[in-house]
Amino acid sequence: MTPLRRSLSLRAATALMAGAIVAQCTPAQAESVVKLPAALVDPAVNAKRATAVLAGGCFWGVEGVFSNVKGVISVESGYHGGSAATARYELTHDGKSGHAEAVRIVYDPSQVSYGTLLRILFSVVADPTLKNRQGPDTGPQYRAAIVPLDASQRQVATAYLSQIGGGKYFARPIVVPVEAYKRFYPAEANHQDFMRRNPTNGYILRWDAPKLAALKRLYPNMVRAKPAP
Repeated sequence: MTPLRRSLSLRAATALMAGAIVAQCTPAQAESVVKLPAALVDPAVNAKRATAVLAGGCFWGVEGVFSNVKGVISVESGYHGGSAATARYELTHDGKSGHAEAVRIVYDPSQVSYGTLLRILFSVVADPTLKNRQGPDTGPQYRAAIVPLDASQRQVATAYLSQIGGGKYFARPIVVPVEAYKRFYPAEANHQDFMRRNPTNGYILRWDAPKLAALKRLYPNMVRAKPAP
């Protein structure tokens, strides 16, 4: 089985079963959608470009949402947490590689802050109360995680998790880890920009398109006119 066929089969089983109810699916039904507050700790960054590494379940939807955020320059799907030897799609699905499906976001800090990226991640992309799973996907490779690249990002991350955890926005405790950066490995070409290239894919319709719809509904002023590459 080819990596592409395997990638589709692993996620498509749920999508095929969900096909009959796609028309009834609302953003709130697809994922936990919560309009969260802006980060209280979110210092300005004096740079034209900055990079964030975030994980929030299947990277198709994470990339698809963040590529539509104003101020985002580019988004790349990939793997973080394991070694180069296991940074391949077919080697991550036993949950033993250490990798999470993740995205690397290059953004303009003058237009969108790191705290705002976290706000979007936990408002419409990932449920921060779920451990080692998101949506229909289970296993540590689908964990939600924040991977700070410097001390400032770590400060924002820990403060925001404390802020939303103490604000009673969720019925369950926040379980998202703040992980030490190791190395980000880009995913295979067929996984890049998957949501835009496959808008009628069953998995995308059931689980990821509602996330983008929620972004546009909750934060219309944060949406780009056209997706970033």
